[in-house]
This record gives sequence, structure tokens and C-alpha cells, in this order.
Amino acid sequence: MPELPEVELVARTLNKLVKGRRIITSEILRPRLIPHHTPRYFAKTLSDSRVENVGRRGKHILINLDNGHTLMVHLRMAGRFMLIDAEREDPKFTHAKFHLDDDRKLVFSDQRHFGFMRIYKTAKLPEAKELMDLAPEPFSEEFSERYLIETISSSKRNLKEFLLDQTKVLGLGNIYACETMFLSGVDPRSRACDVTRSVAVKLHRTIREVLHESIEFSKRMRIDPENIDGSYFGGAHDNHWFVYDREGEPCVKCARPVKRIIQGARSTYFCGVCQRKMRSRKT
Repeated sequence: MPELPEVELVARTLNKLVKGRRIITSEILRPRLIPHHTPRYFAKTLSDSRVENVGRRGKHILINLDNGHTLMVHLRMAGRFMLIDAEREDPKFTHAKFHLDDDRKLVFSDQRHFGFMRIYKTAKLPEAKELMDLAPEPFSEEFSERYLIETISSSKRNLKEFLLDQTKVLGLGNIYACETMFLSGVDPRSRACDVTRSVAVKLHRTIREVLHESIEFSKRMRIDPENIDGSYFGGAHDNHWFVYDREGEPCVKCARPVKRIIQGARSTYFCGVCQRKMRSRKT
């Protein structure tokens, strides 16, 4: 699933391509993409509206319109946008399409059928169910060292599951959680509440560094307007990851084999030598 840097890349690309464009008509081909609306309401609300800008909150793409509404989009596993000529045949797995005022159409396709769209009044976005419980943005003042120290100390889950919880730490998915824990030198099997203050401070710094580096890496990528899909960058560090998806390969620090375990039905990659297990503390 695309993580924060990938979603940032998609939102930034869409903003560049469709900002200022007017949506002449819109159409839903898969009604389950919009479980809270009827196709008729969707088309009526979006048609004849102008795209003011495209941003994001967490992993949700927010397309703000001049009619006081915002289209929220979650790519989930395989959702992608495609900007193509209006006369082109709809690509396979097209679930929604938006005809623009420049004789092109913005198509949303999703092979896995997990994508999601919902319309909100822009003024009511802070109250949106999908957004209201999210943790602070990782580069905001609210996501401070103090915030992370207090939040992490109250959780008895393992550290990996804590970092993936978007209501605690925003933007990390499986890849960046593994990379963050490796660079912070902490074992993913440690309980979050056992993480020391100094390690929590290091995690805070590393979370920002990993996400920032990946976002900066994405700015150098050339994005095909016909395939805006939020694919992984393939590793922001010289085109490879430190531990993610490197089971059995030598650790870049100690040369011991990288390990893989299952946590919460997901693979976790780590170095058993370089990443220290936090000792349990009485709670």
C-alpha cells in the first residue's frame, strides 16, 4: 500500500496537472467506490466545478473544488489516476472518470478494487470520519518529541504495530516502519512502552528524516501523466532499502543476515545484531 511519500507524490502530481481545470462531467463505473453516495449525487456535485488545488492529509488525497466541496480519495492497494485524451478508450479496471475542460479525462482505475472516494463539504473536512482521529502530520509542530514520548509510553503493543497505527504516528507503512526502526537501532519486537526516552527522541528524528528523504527523492522522479499510481520508489537510499525485503542478505552495518518475522500479518525485516531489544519495564 502506498505510504505517505508516495501519496504526497500523487497529490503533488495531480495538483500540477489538473489545478485550475474544470470538471465538465464525472461518472462512476463502480458504485462500491463511493459507498456513502449514489452515482447520481456524485456526478451532480462534481460536475461543472473547478479544481482549486490538490493536497493530502495522511494517506488521503484531497481534491478541493471551487463549489465548496472536497473529493477525498484513498488509493489503498492499487488505485491510480490516469490523465488521457477524452477520445481514448477507458483503461481496464476504470472505476471513475472525470471529463475536463481541455479535452482530456482523468481516470481512476483500481485492479484490486479497494480504492475509496467520498465527498465532503470543504468547511466540514476537520470533522470527516476518516481524518478526525489521525495523528499529527509528521512535519508539523504538533508532532513533537514530547508528543511521541507521551504517546509511545502509553502503548503496550509491539513497536512495529505502534508505528503503523495512523492514529499514533502518521504516514508510516510497512516499508518506512522497518527502515525507521533499523536506523534507530531498536528491535521491532520491543513493547512500545519499554522504549526509553532517548530512543523515542531518536525515533522521532528518524521518522522525519526517512520521510523527508523519500519525499525529496520523489521530486527527482519523472511521472507519466498516464500512470500516476503511487508506486514505491524502490528505495530512497541509492535505490535500495537498508532492511526492507532483504531477508538473508547481509546487514549494511554488521554483515549479519537480515531477518524476517511476521507481525500483525505483515513481514518485518530487521537486524538482530544492530537493533536492540528494549527491556521490559514495570507499568
